[in-house]
Amino acid sequence: MGRFVIKTAKNGQFFFNLEAENWKTILTSEMYSAKSGCNTGIESVRANCSIDSRYDRNKSTNNKYYFNLKAVNGQIIGTSEMYEASSGMETGIASVKINGTSKTVTEE
Repeated sequence: MGRFVIKTAKNGQFFFNLEAENWKTILTSEMYSAKSGCNTGIESVRANCSIDSRYDRNKSTNNKYYFNLKAVNGQIIGTSEMYEASSGMETGIASVKINGTSKTVTEE
């Protein structure tokens, strides 16, 4: 099972990454002004990651694929890395569905 890693950005805001078992980042959150916002975001990932309709599948202007995980209210919880192929994006979504229920949270 993966883990959530809470980090502090250079501007003092907080964000989290969801990492797979191999510690590769599969989802990055928005920025939060307080660490408590990260914890709320993590709970939202846990609640929404298994629902396929919560994933927006996208293609960037440079023809790479990525996805957003959204909450029930439509707000983006996290964004994936860029993938060369749509199959890679689908593998990333499958990984978030598996690892997004992790109870492990660390801070860096």
